[in-house]
Amino acid sequence: MNLKTIPSQATSGSVNVAVAASAQTHEVLGCTEAWPLHDAHSTRLIEAQRLSQWPQGQLMAWAGRRVARWALSQAPHAQHVWVAAGPGGNGGDGLHAARHLAELGRQVVITLHAGHRELKSDTDAALRLALDAGCKLVPQAPPSGWAGLVIDALLGLGASRSLDTSIAAAVRSINGQSSPCLSIDLPTGLNADTGQPLGGDWIRAQATLSLLTLKPGLCMGHGRDAAGTIWFDPLDTTPLARPIDPTAITVGHASWAHHPPSRAHASHKGQFGDVIVLGGAPGMTGALRLAAHAALAAGAGRVIAVPLDPATALGDQARPECMWMRPESLADYPLEQATVVCGCGGAALISAWLPAVLQHAGRLVLDADALNAIAQRPTQRRALQERRSKGLASILTPHPLEAARLLNCTIQDIQADRLGAARRLGDDCQATAVLKGSGTVIASPDKLPEINITGNGALATGGTGDVLAGWLAGRWSCATPLSSQARSGPDAGSSHPLDEEHLWAHRVACEAVRVHGQAADLHGAANALRAADLVERMRCLVS
Repeated sequence: MNLKTIPSQATSGSVNVAVAASAQTHEVLGCTEAWPLHDAHSTRLIEAQRLSQWPQGQLMAWAGRRVARWALSQAPHAQHVWVAAGPGGNGGDGLHAARHLAELGRQVVITLHAGHRELKSDTDAALRLALDAGCKLVPQAPPSGWAGLVIDALLGLGASRSLDTSIAAAVRSINGQSSPCLSIDLPTGLNADTGQPLGGDWIRAQATLSLLTLKPGLCMGHGRDAAGTIWFDPLDTTPLARPIDPTAITVGHASWAHHPPSRAHASHKGQFGDVIVLGGAPGMTGALRLAAHAALAAGAGRVIAVPLDPATALGDQARPECMWMRPESLADYPLEQATVVCGCGGAALISAWLPAVLQHAGRLVLDADALNAIAQRPTQRRALQERRSKGLASILTPHPLEAARLLNCTIQDIQADRLGAARRLGDDCQATAVLKGSGTVIASPDKLPEINITGNGALATGGTGDVLAGWLAGRWSCATPLSSQARSGPDAGSSHPLDEEHLWAHRVACEAVRVHGQAADLHGAANALRAADLVERMRCLVS
């Protein structure tokens, strides 16, 4: 019964349980819809409202029943189960799950890891019910191999610091088991908001069931490695008296609300825009070619590669449809009507060309060395910021080190708060920021950030970032034509409002990142995905 969606089953008794029975348990990864994400603070607000709607202890009991049902879907043949329970609500959920599993004939042992804390009253009541159902309370972890399933119910949302000695020892025991581990709400030791470990010990689960809300930390940082397959159960779908806004959302298919339709029979290349790729300093022309090839595959009408290495021969035998020109020729090119990718392998040479690009490019994708140059030059940063007031949209695609340079902080600062860092980048640069990494974050001024949940470690190889930048530009170029009226100022009376350009930037960034990751998912995580192969895999996904 390992289903993508596990439906509820109504039970007799509580009215609240009957109302909640319309809720379903969903597998999140690979899903096409956009999921709302709530950080610890907003989840606590939702939890307080739910608790006020349910009789004392019944929400925890319902959560335990849902966890047991989910656990059976993940490990239907496991006859021996070890539940490692902490002192709080997470432990209570696990103890109720233990009771239901025992009632269904499983042999269940429980270890309690309260540290210096006593069990909360609801958790203590759950323990008594579990023992009455036949569960056994044992002082230490069972031998490795005894349990067919381990349930991590140690710590959930309340964890905010390094683990107590008892709980840290339990984490190490769980990670040392040969049996699969399922985590309730969060893998113990993981920060719910950032996906960063709280210390040296953290659970590596096979799957995690997030309850009430989906937490951002499951989708980024070390969250994906810690959580395994991510599932979500809202527990109760009745409306909240006071709706709580999400912290972010996941990237879904709906983010690309205006997918380019099939090309009309009378189409011509001028309808799908020009992409100019500026980069390729000495020794780095591969980055330029990868970005140009990706822009072609994404659907741009024309792609012009502009190498900064004067020794580079113009032309591309691998892709003869790609046009080439020297950077000096940019002075005669109408950049206002183009989508420009700037920085792929540009090294220090890119700085000389940034002022003209920042001032004139109709649409601009800044990557790699272009971002490093802007981080070092306040005048170029101001020119970037001013583009938005002129109706010119920009997209930045930094990895964490480049983001740290732009925000004048450390990589550790970026990774400790990826959502906050992406928001600061978008606001400071007045652009759409695509903060790459595990759980790429897309943030634009005045928009809810989005976290991408496609992709895997196969993308951790040279050139995949250049492919993303080029693909993004090619998709943006053919999405909708640039409007000269929209670029002429806020009083132009355009039917293509200025804000629409920035909305397009955000949508295209989300769609590009999603497809980029989806290609890696189809490839699998066992081996690196070479960047040139990535281009073709992405092209097949949208063909």
